[in-house]
Amino acid sequence: MAVERNAEQTRERILQATFLLMYRNGYQGMRVDQILAATGLAKGALYHHFANKQALGYAVVDELLQKEMETRWVEPLRDCQDPITAIKQVLENSTCDMTLEEMEQGCPLNNISQEMAGLDEGFQERLERIYNLWSGSIAEALERGKANGTVKDSVDPTVIAIFIISSLQGIIGAIKCMQDNDMMKKLTGVLADYIGSLRA
Repeated sequence: MAVERNAEQTRERILQATFLLMYRNGYQGMRVDQILAATGLAKGALYHHFANKQALGYAVVDELLQKEMETRWVEPLRDCQDPITAIKQVLENSTCDMTLEEMEQGCPLNNISQEMAGLDEGFQERLERIYNLWSGSIAEALERGKANGTVKDSVDPTVIAIFIISSLQGIIGAIKCMQDNDMMKKLTGVLADYIGSLRA
């Protein structure tokens, strides 16, 4: 049991180091020797858990980025009866909690999407799955709101969900260039006002 636990811990260490290097350098700029240096592992130990660099990148998307999405967006919106308030709260939490590094580096999901979705089918499929999970959670919340009378009947939940995501990703991308926290607050405030306008 201890051996299995240690193996899981080693695998998690590799994933976390890979994520950080991908976040700072991009997937294409990340090198296996950097992961080895960051984890203190030998190549054999790394390749025991992951066949190659591509497998590492896929695992970061599948396990870390998807889990973050589920924690940050999906779970808070699941079964909520006042989706407008819930979505605005998640939006505020997502942007207010941003560290200086996150502001400088941007959104990990958006970064890897911009870099790899057009180059690698495996990345594209995995990233699409996360975006579908994200937009689906917002759309389902809005649909419940329509059903219980808290969201306008005219709202198209799927279109609005994708619009909210696109707007947020655009804001974070702009702030990555501008490095302006006050502007981040103003822009997310505008988006929050728009979400509020969907209330019945």
